[in-house]
Amino acid sequence: MKTVHVDLGARAYDIHIGADLLTRAGDLISPLLQGRPRVAVVTDENVGSLHLETLRQGLADGGIEMVALTLPAGEATKSWPHFTRCTEWLLEQNVERHDIVIALGGGVIGDLVGFAAAVLRRGVRFVQIPTSLLAQVDSSVGGKTGINSALGKNLIGAFHQPSMVLADIGVLSTLTQRDYLAGYGEVVKYGLLGDRGFFEWLEKNAAAANGDMEARMMIVKRSVEMKAEIVVRDETEKGDRALLNLGHTFCHALEAATGYSDRLLHGEGVAIGCELALDLSARLGLCPQEEPSRLRAHLRAMGMKTELSDIPGDLPDADDLIALMAQDKKVKGGKLHFVLVRGIGEAFVSADVPAGILRETLSDALRGSTG
Repeated sequence: MKTVHVDLGARAYDIHIGADLLTRAGDLISPLLQGRPRVAVVTDENVGSLHLETLRQGLADGGIEMVALTLPAGEATKSWPHFTRCTEWLLEQNVERHDIVIALGGGVIGDLVGFAAAVLRRGVRFVQIPTSLLAQVDSSVGGKTGINSALGKNLIGAFHQPSMVLADIGVLSTLTQRDYLAGYGEVVKYGLLGDRGFFEWLEKNAAAANGDMEARMMIVKRSVEMKAEIVVRDETEKGDRALLNLGHTFCHALEAATGYSDRLLHGEGVAIGCELALDLSARLGLCPQEEPSRLRAHLRAMGMKTELSDIPGDLPDADDLIALMAQDKKVKGGKLHFVLVRGIGEAFVSADVPAGILRETLSDALRGSTG
């Protein structure tokens, strides 16, 4: 097991990364409990059928009793009705401020349960047990919680740091290939935004990581280290943390355009969004044209979606996609903020993107040509 510490003073916590952590959950979580040895777990139908009993036994081995709520799987669960159901159930279980709530699942469950914990009794503690690659490397770390609105993704939420994260890399073997690769969209983002050496390592080693535990450990640990470093510098996204949104302004517009459906998984949208961000950077003369081409080649070698044409069904035109971007949380003073690059590993935030070049980038992408 490897441990990454997120040094946020009174809100500091550890991220434990390793295989078989579900079976050790009782021993790892018991030091957090203040009083009764009991936790409330929220999961979804898919994850629950695979891992809930393993977690129950792991907690029992540490002397901890568990009650559980199982919600439907899918992005639609990150909504007011399921948020209400979750919070009311936690109240029915008499969860107190010093108790622990556990989010067992991918990014949807982690975001929803974290938000419920943030507002329940004005804040209860929670533990993230992320079961997808995307959640292990990104959404479980940093305290962003929330649900979606009809007007956009993650527009309702709060910053609420977990008390611990248990990233069991063994459970990643139960993911479908598509879900695993969707998570990889967030992994490659870290190399693009701040570690060219990591991107080069991924080019050589990432294809083997789905079956190689040592490579899988490297992927999760390095991603988590990079995110933790940025979160410590900028917990509530007033500066550097915005770099983590590389590809996300495009991604969130595409997710809205596809109705938050399985036409496009979040990590797939991030990967395509990163390509569009690098393409836009090259068109603005900020980075060599070889950089977006290199990213595209790597994602294709991984077997990932790389073009807008890879998204099934029709998409809005460039102007309508830009209108969807205007709902993004990264709009400030009416201006869209983009994470751009001067090269792989050199990202920065800019609000100075000419509308014409943005429209041209999207129009060409919709036609299937690149700049």
